[in-house]
Amino acid sequence: MTPTTVHTDRLVLTPYRPGDEDAFVALLRDEAVCRWMGQERAPEKEIRTVFRAILDDVYPKARFDVWAVWSEGRYVGHAEVKKTGNVDGHELVAALTRPSWGRGLGTELVRGLIDYAAGTLRLPEVYGMVGAENTASLALCARLGFRHVRDVVGEDGTVTKMLVVPTA
Repeated sequence: MTPTTVHTDRLVLTPYRPGDEDAFVALLRDEAVCRWMGQERAPEKEIRTVFRAILDDVYPKARFDVWAVWSEGRYVGHAEVKKTGNVDGHELVAALTRPSWGRGLGTELVRGLIDYAAGTLRLPEVYGMVGAENTASLALCARLGFRHVRDVVGEDGTVTKMLVVPTA
């Protein structure tokens, strides 16, 4: 089962289609995007395997909601709402292509995910994990009412801020 299409003022979140694979790979091969997502840049082959898993496993088994994000007909990012292992709850994941940064699309995307979590999934709250150095995303979360829950320190010493926001 694929997730519902979600609309905001400037964005359309759609289930991924096979033709979206190259855009997905390009997003997750971008070193700056990976840095702010708190992950290492993965080999292209590995990213393509993840993409196929979305189509062949995640959607058919309704594991979680995952979308391609579009603005004016162009792929601008990736979004997810999924159970998190860090707490008993759901986490929002959002990533935008570099040309989409600084245009307010991140705020709009996260607001749309919060609204989806509240209206469709009926979740009372959602979490976000943001790298301590990612000041732009931390500011975005603060504007949307997220509050700090705790710091999560990785094996390599990096700090990720766990944040939560009520959906109502």
